[in-house]
Amino acid sequence: MVYPVYLYGMPVLRKVAQDNDLNDPDLPRLIDDMWETMYHSDGIGLAAPQIGKSTRLFVVDATLLKEEYPEAGDFKETFLNARKVEESGDPWVFNEGCLSLPNLREDITRKSKIRLQYYDRDHKYHDKTFDGVIARIIQHEYDHIEGILFIDYLAPLRKKLLKSKLNAISKGKVDIKYKIKTFS
Repeated sequence: MVYPVYLYGMPVLRKVAQDNDLNDPDLPRLIDDMWETMYHSDGIGLAAPQIGKSTRLFVVDATLLKEEYPEAGDFKETFLNARKVEESGDPWVFNEGCLSLPNLREDITRKSKIRLQYYDRDHKYHDKTFDGVIARIIQHEYDHIEGILFIDYLAPLRKKLLKSKLNAISKGKVDIKYKIKTFS
């Protein structure tokens, strides 16, 4: 099932998400729906709050970036109940976008590595460090389950300059091909 993507302004995007019950019989279907929604929306990552579910779940498929970033290779992963242990490495500026903030891209500075503890789709526990473009995608999606959007890293003046664009997004005044959910 393809869910609508919740756009900027929806309260669920600002909540810290709750852990998943790994024994929930509906969890595998939700994971499948997350992948389907992400691919339908041409995304490389999607977090459950972006489909209105305040749960610590996100999916990442970095393979679309492998031409420019060979380390992306065939990286695909489901992250359940993820917890950030640390971010490290040199700061790295990267131009980010988000399905919940369509047609908006900004240069965001993040550290080059992230260490996460999480469960995969099969409920196998992992404690891994990711770097490069994979770390970037994971950091972006992890922020969603913490109620953080990439625009929160912008300088106040830059956010002020984007105010009318953000208001338009929150009202659904966007030209995109995937299903969306807004207040209006």
